Amino acid sequence: MPRLTLPPAVITQDSEPLHQHRRLAILRRVLNDDSLPLRARVAAALVLLYAQPVSRIVRLTIDDITDDETTVTVQLGDPPSLLPEPVADLMRAYIQSRQHLPYASSRSSRWLFPGRQPGQPMNPVSLQVHLREIGVPPQRGRTSAIRQLVLQAPAPVIAKALGYHDKTATRRVTEAGGTWSRYAPGDHSR
Repeated sequence: MPRLTLPPAVITQDSEPLHQHRRLAILRRVLNDDSLPLRARVAAALVLLYAQPVSRIVRLTIDDITDDETTVTVQLGDPPSLLPEPVADLMRAYIQSRQHLPYASSRSSRWLFPGRQPGQPMNPVSLQVHLREIGVPPQRGRTSAIRQLVLQAPAPVIAKALGYHDKTATRRVTEAGGTWSRYAPGDHSR
């Protein structure tokens, strides 16, 4: 066999966070542009609002979404996170649209984002491609969202609510220049 030379692997890690105004502009477009695929719009909202990695989003099930007719919550951590009204409407529409999925096995699947293979969730790489196609940089959007969230509330609170590890959230506070370094989580009612 002749010697095979492979091109060097190019890793496209878009780790530099978006500026807050850019993240909100992308979110606004995702929420208002009905020409974009509904599945990608819902996933983009979870990335841009709740700093969820695509690998975790594809593992969500229908059981992680609670709709009591007035509010919609998603179980990302403890307690469940309330979806604001435009996102709640998107989530309701997306769950209804799952009845019309092209694969019969996907219609009966409990995965929020079912894959082509029966009983399997959508491939995270496929979802990342969908997000990039609609102009949402998943890694940069997630990094920007978590930085903004930890600047607004103590890192342990954000970590618990969004299913992050405490050390990850604390590192994000430090990177963002936050001031919650002396916050002590726990019961302060004593």
